[in-house]
Amino acid sequence: MPAPDTDAATGSLRIDKWLWYARVTKSRSLAQKLATSGHVRVNRDKISSASKTIRTGDVLTVALDRRILVLKVLALGARRGPYEEARKLYEDLSPPPPPKEAPPPLPPGQREAGSGRPTKRDRRKLDALRGED
Repeated sequence: MPAPDTDAATGSLRIDKWLWYARVTKSRSLAQKLATSGHVRVNRDKISSASKTIRTGDVLTVALDRRILVLKVLALGARRGPYEEARKLYEDLSPPPPPKEAPPPLPPGQREAGSGRPTKRDRRKLDALRGED
């Protein structure tokens, strides 16, 4: 007998359960909050309810804290399994992250933050660079 959230005739599943099955969120309650907060789109339509049903072939856009996921639903799933099983539920269409820029070099005579206290040798080099006696 199918779960009450799954419609066997149409092959659909609640969005919050699918996000949890696919391991997009750590818990189902977090998946519900994500769906109701408006951070999830199904086929470019913003949803406001965790009970929105999805089908295979739908494209989900999920806005997380530091990235945006674009996922194509390949399967609905029946349980929250290991990562390898969850990975088979979707195809990741997300754009690659932008390349990280190298930090600009520090001006002469300055040290990186958090590099610790300079040694006596370092202090002498800094004094010589600054022209102090």
